[in-house]
Amino acid sequence: MERLIPESFIQELLYRVDLVDLIDEHVPLKKTGANYVACCPFHNEKSPSFTVSPSKQFYHCFGCGAHGNAIGFLIEYSGLGFVDAVRELAGRAAMEVPDGRGAASGRGPQLQVLSELMGRAARFYYEQLKGSERAITYLKERGVSGEIARRYGIGYAAEGGHNLARVFEDHANVELQVAGLVIKDERGRVYDRFRDRVMFPICNQKNEVIAFGGRVLGQGEPKYLNSPETPLFEKGREVFGLPQARVAIRQAGTVIVVEGYLDVVALAQHGVENSVATLGTATTVTQVQKLLRQADRIVFCFDGDAAGRKAAWRALEGSLEVLAEPKSIAFVFLPEGEDPDSLVRQRGADAFRALTTQATPLSEFFLRELAGHCDLASAEGRVQLVAEAKPLLGRLQSSMLRLQLVKRLAELSGFSQAEVEHLCDLRPAVQSAPGRARRQAPSLLRPLLRLLLQKPGLASQLPVELLPDSSAEADAVRMLCEKIRSAPGGDLPYPALLERLQGSECEEVLRGAAAELMHQPFAEDEVDAEFAGAVRKLREGNDRRAFQLLQEKVQRVGVGGLSNDEKQRYLRAIGVRSSADG
Repeated sequence: MERLIPESFIQELLYRVDLVDLIDEHVPLKKTGANYVACCPFHNEKSPSFTVSPSKQFYHCFGCGAHGNAIGFLIEYSGLGFVDAVRELAGRAAMEVPDGRGAASGRGPQLQVLSELMGRAARFYYEQLKGSERAITYLKERGVSGEIARRYGIGYAAEGGHNLARVFEDHANVELQVAGLVIKDERGRVYDRFRDRVMFPICNQKNEVIAFGGRVLGQGEPKYLNSPETPLFEKGREVFGLPQARVAIRQAGTVIVVEGYLDVVALAQHGVENSVATLGTATTVTQVQKLLRQADRIVFCFDGDAAGRKAAWRALEGSLEVLAEPKSIAFVFLPEGEDPDSLVRQRGADAFRALTTQATPLSEFFLRELAGHCDLASAEGRVQLVAEAKPLLGRLQSSMLRLQLVKRLAELSGFSQAEVEHLCDLRPAVQSAPGRARRQAPSLLRPLLRLLLQKPGLASQLPVELLPDSSAEADAVRMLCEKIRSAPGGDLPYPALLERLQGSECEEVLRGAAAELMHQPFAEDEVDAEFAGAVRKLREGNDRRAFQLLQEKVQRVGVGGLSNDEKQRYLRAIGVRSSADG
């Protein structure tokens, strides 16, 4: 049954799902260095040994050995089967699980290619900013420093329709069109989508560029232009500035949601670093869910006009089904003519923080908005209040908050609390129980496996014929190289690789290497040199084994018993060894 789901779909699914978010829903994680830690959910412990790698997207417990990717976590924690775990993750990622009868879509490898293109474009735009006096002047006038521009990767797309041709030799490449970087018109002409705009990279939670927001310089429409939806980017799933704000959000326990890129940048410039922005659309359930995984409190910051209150109500509706204890949501409505950018520049960070501290709680906003268009002086109006509250209360995940709202509704409507509960047909939520642990055997595997796991593309450069014949580590390296080389593009991220190796003889060895990689990653600028050193040692070991075999044969049959080729190799080896000894 598992094999009915194409591997390309599994790879894309694991690319889209963030393991830190998934696990943090069930087990509160704490940032420690490059990783996150917690007490293991699979065995009892007092000191946290359960570690999650956001860069490699896998978890490992150094106490009980539990190890896996997002699929494995759901299988172990929730007791789901493989297919059900895939379906649950696919639901989170808004993906449809294929039935296995069709051909594999191949979108997993495509996502990697598109991600690389977006990264190259972001670096190009960032470099172009340095040469644009107009763009630099604009940012300085908005109070943006060079440090903040670097932090958010702010760039500049110059005037003209073919600037990206300086980065991408094939400017008409269909993948550039799929990524939303270039546009092909009805005449077949290709030109850059973004022109004469300050560029704000939109990154996913792994800090990979997936889209751009471009702010026009001077006059022009639209003022803000976003990337179109692509295989990498869905507006309703992402927020701007989350990777940069993640640490501050965790420290503050609060995330502030504003409406514009420059609002986020301006707040960060003034020391309010825990803000993110929606992407020009109504706040979605997915966005709220993502943010509640990062913080205990969300403060939505909107204009105080009718449009701002309407946007706030949509945010409230999108929050109900994912708001659970001890999380909370509140709303700030800014004075007319103000936005976070202008307010923090004119009044300072403390004044802005004071507004968020005094924000209107969701419960108060909920009741105020409903009661505002019901005539509570009449029986009909009080009935209308309860009737309009009913579907919203039914969606509310927080049972404690729902109870408080029911009490307030009873006071406002004249019904008893029991009558409101009955009229609204409220039912308690059901929660799932954790599963059991899977244990890991210790491994002797060390540097070479860690290098291949950290940079899978190195597999194409490894001469596997140099590996010793009988060794668990050597078998694991061979299998690892085989799986990576067979993947489209010759590269395979570890979560997808782990899925391919499930049940293999080498799975435990590779798990051990991956666990070590969490605590002993190689510096990125040293990986190639370390790999070259490892290959050199392999060659030296291979030469020693060959020489030992010749030595053993010489001892049995003498030098005369060697073939001419063996004699030459033997003499060369002796010469090399003599030189080395001398």
